[in-house]
Amino acid sequence: MLEGHRVSRISVRGFAVASATAVTTVGAVVGVASGNTPTPGDDFEATADDSTLLADIPAGTQAQVQTEAVSQQADAQAMAADAAAKKSAEESARVEAAKTAVAKQQAAKDKAEQEAKEREEQKEAASRDSVRDASSFSAQSSYSVAQVQAIARQMVPADQFQCFSNIVTRESGWNYQATNASSGAYGLVQALPGTKMASAGADWRTNPATQIKWGLSYMNGRYDSPCGAWSFWQANNFY
Repeated sequence: MLEGHRVSRISVRGFAVASATAVTTVGAVVGVASGNTPTPGDDFEATADDSTLLADIPAGTQAQVQTEAVSQQADAQAMAADAAAKKSAEESARVEAAKTAVAKQQAAKDKAEQEAKEREEQKEAASRDSVRDASSFSAQSSYSVAQVQAIARQMVPADQFQCFSNIVTRESGWNYQATNASSGAYGLVQALPGTKMASAGADWRTNPATQIKWGLSYMNGRYDSPCGAWSFWQANNFY
């Protein structure tokens, strides 16, 4: 060998370790290339008389090993970064999918509630439209309880009739001529005084339809509805 191109000897076994563990190898190779004397017991051996498993590694090859090691490390880091990015993207996709599912469920719930509300409003509107006014009933000389109840069913909204009936049953027993001897309350809804019902019609004494009209107006005005009036009655035994 020429003096200006002296090479270092390293064992083939050391070179194999260098190939498998790039970072350690690079440090070791650089140390050999710089002329540092390896310590006894290392995989790198400087004894020139080791005739088994020795190879001459030119300085250029050492540089190539170093470059390949750095390249391998960069590749490994790039792969790790790609894997992390992929995992992050998958997690983000799962989160967005979950948010979308929740939003759809809420939208469906809101829609169902809105449709139910609209159906209820339509039902109430239909009930109001079907209500007859007191003037649409022909006057009679007398009325049975069944006849009075039939008139009330046609004048009171269907969803309010039971509440209205509960009050009338307790106040007068559906007797449109019922009179409270002590207070002077009169009629189906026991108006006090009975003359209040004149605002609904001059025939308030003899026409249950007129009394029902007045009673319904009173309950709606004071308690918002017959059911509101019934709730108050239950708590106070009057309305």
